[in-house]
Amino acid sequence: MKYIPYDYQKYALDFILNQKAAGIFLDCGLGKTVITLTAIAELMHNRFEIARPLVIAPLRVAESIWDVEAKKWDHLKHLRIAKVLGSKEERIQALNTAADIYVINRENTKWLVDYYKNNWPFDMVVLDELSSFKSHKAQRFKALRKVRPFCKRVVGLTGTPAPNGLIDLWSQVYLLDSGKRLGKTITGYRERYFLPDKRNHNVIFTYKPKEGAEEAIYNKLSDICISMKSGDYLNIPERIDNIATVELPPKAMEQYRKLERDLLLPLLNGDVVAGSAAVLTNKLLQITGGAVYDEDGGVQVLHDEKLKALEDLVEAANGKPVLIYYAYRHEQKRIQKHLDCRVLDKPKDIADWNKGEIPVMLAHPASAGHGLNLQAGGSTIIWFGLPWSLELYSQANARIHRQGQRNTVVVHHLVARGTIDEDVMQVLKNKEAGQDALLNAVKARIYREVS
Repeated sequence: MKYIPYDYQKYALDFILNQKAAGIFLDCGLGKTVITLTAIAELMHNRFEIARPLVIAPLRVAESIWDVEAKKWDHLKHLRIAKVLGSKEERIQALNTAADIYVINRENTKWLVDYYKNNWPFDMVVLDELSSFKSHKAQRFKALRKVRPFCKRVVGLTGTPAPNGLIDLWSQVYLLDSGKRLGKTITGYRERYFLPDKRNHNVIFTYKPKEGAEEAIYNKLSDICISMKSGDYLNIPERIDNIATVELPPKAMEQYRKLERDLLLPLLNGDVVAGSAAVLTNKLLQITGGAVYDEDGGVQVLHDEKLKALEDLVEAANGKPVLIYYAYRHEQKRIQKHLDCRVLDKPKDIADWNKGEIPVMLAHPASAGHGLNLQAGGSTIIWFGLPWSLELYSQANARIHRQGQRNTVVVHHLVARGTIDEDVMQVLKNKEAGQDALLNAVKARIYREVS
């Protein structure tokens, strides 16, 4: 297929070519992969500035996106892509294969750094998805930080750079510029731009930006980061969000309130114990779905109200394909028993879905949240269990609501009235507002610069 780039894609390409470090904050569907592959081909074969680029991506993206995208376009078909996946022996064999681009899943970042030690061979690194490096405590960040000085170029791709607030930006930006803009340490970044927010004595749980901090941070990033939103450049069908309210049975609501109040729910076959706020949150979310793990790891089923509501929504789709997102493994198993559905597990599932061969597909947002193209298979999403993470939520919805979608996208949320489900929906809305503030602040002024 002949590649005829849009003006915004030309702008993003030039930005990557002209920046040693580039943060490309593009909405899903704007073509991050083809833009980056085009930049790699130019830098490698025309400008001779790089010799061995590496792409670090979520597993499913590493398995089935980068090589497929390269084969799709005439100007990229010559690129040889080695997928550094599978067992240790298979990964080593791939690394020893002659190729233009090497692609590895992000979980093996530390292994790769340890494998090469002081002989890091990759002069360009593409981080797809950059926001998966948002934790400064994660092994993948610490490992990549060691070899950052050996990388001539770094490109970070994401649609959600600050899924939980501006505090997430430090480690991501550090991998781009080695600390030049936001500082060399997370402690210094916090002290300059944030104040303690929620805390328990000396333990600080969250931070809030100081007055003027947001604008200062945006200004710091404006020269190496660009942001583009799909609504500004693509004619994508409308997305309709629907909240399907579920009423929990009186007994289940009584159990919900008891756990919320006492942090303990005695049950016949095993007790449910919540020893911390985080555990309590997860347990309450599980109860709204109808089942909860007890202290021994067993599953205690409490009600079927969400399953009934789910069945109604699937039936109301009138045969149109439906993608269902679940939060916990026991939700997957209960849904499978209740509905005739298929679980997204292999690349073949993706292909069959896009062919229209799967009427109901079940997926976890963490496994389907980045890079997968599912828009050809359907336009209806149902959230059985809601995630706290804006990143998971936004990226999962974007598998369907993206370029190439021809129908109005309907996103249903099963929300139990008077429960934590309502709080999660509000939190996701609040985080989305904060995310938009960041994206708008660094948005590329395309209209003026390409005209």
